[in-house]
Amino acid sequence: MTDLSKRLAEVRNGIDELDSQLVELLAKRSALTTEVGQIKAQTGMPIYVPEREQQLIASRREQAEAQGVSPALVEDLLRRMMRDSYYTQNARYRCVNPQAGNIVVIGGRGSLGSAFVRLFEKSSYNTVVVEQEDWESGQAHQVLSTAYMVIVAVPINLTEQVIAQLSMLPNDCILADITSVKEKPLNAMLAVHSGPVVGLHPMFGPDAPGMIKQVVVVCDGRNRDAYAWLIDQMITWGATIHPSSAKEHDEAMAFIQVMRHFNTFVYGEHLRGENPDLETLTQFSSPIYRLELAMVGRLFAQAPSLYADIIFNNEANFALLRRFHERFGHALSLLESGDREAFAEQFARVGEWFGDYAKRCLTDSKQLLLKADDGHLLRK
Repeated sequence: MTDLSKRLAEVRNGIDELDSQLVELLAKRSALTTEVGQIKAQTGMPIYVPEREQQLIASRREQAEAQGVSPALVEDLLRRMMRDSYYTQNARYRCVNPQAGNIVVIGGRGSLGSAFVRLFEKSSYNTVVVEQEDWESGQAHQVLSTAYMVIVAVPINLTEQVIAQLSMLPNDCILADITSVKEKPLNAMLAVHSGPVVGLHPMFGPDAPGMIKQVVVVCDGRNRDAYAWLIDQMITWGATIHPSSAKEHDEAMAFIQVMRHFNTFVYGEHLRGENPDLETLTQFSSPIYRLELAMVGRLFAQAPSLYADIIFNNEANFALLRRFHERFGHALSLLESGDREAFAEQFARVGEWFGDYAKRCLTDSKQLLLKADDGHLLRK
């Protein structure tokens, strides 16, 4: 072995030893964050405290710069560790309303419904699940007629039908839904129930491990004071609450969900029709295109009925998609006519409309692309 080879082996051993120490430090840190979670559960402090996180990251970035270490690297490591620690802290949560009676989740075995059931159970609420067989046996009527709060967590196409059957609820029972459309379910709840009503839209999928750093849209229906504790409970779980009217919510979702899902559906159908080899596409794709293709594939790994319900829910969506189709056709006509100047002018106008947001996206997306490239996302 040459002197250089020997030295290389020594350096690698030193790196291995430091890596081992890092793992040990992470274990110690995890034990401390678990204790933090236990203290927060007893005091009712929320798991996620943005000010504390920002202060910690700023301090460690400053320390890194002073020691000649990349501040961006340190921040990246810290954020990854903190994300993990949030979920080692959440074995139990404080119960904001210990006097609450039975909380019934209709559809509580479903993906998103079961996530709510787990959160309520972690806060020691008495939670009951109602499913189709309970309606058939008559058990549902008995459970619902004495409920303290009822959350409707069924598919969109069944939501109004289920709500219409809830005339047996006690007058002071809180009635809520967690569908991704709000105006129709909220009106249906107000029509069938004279007590407290609220529409909720958790802005995350069922694969999220909890509510930490997640947004929940709250659309007030009736008697907000009666369900104020529920809002506080979600904040304790780590959620960020975004108040909205049902109309404003649904108009925004037409752009956020309907347009994106329909556009992805058409793109996927076009790929199916053209039939390229997907593995070849990923091999030729840079990280940004692998991410985009992954988002397309993700859609088609899920239930078709879910996305059909979202898109077909409101006829106003059809007019919006028709306008999108017209603009697509106009852009295509620019290509067919060879009018590069008009295309560039239109591109610039869109860029002006996005303004500083586009610049922020360019900066933020670089971090996503680095992570995708580091992990060779969806590339063998």
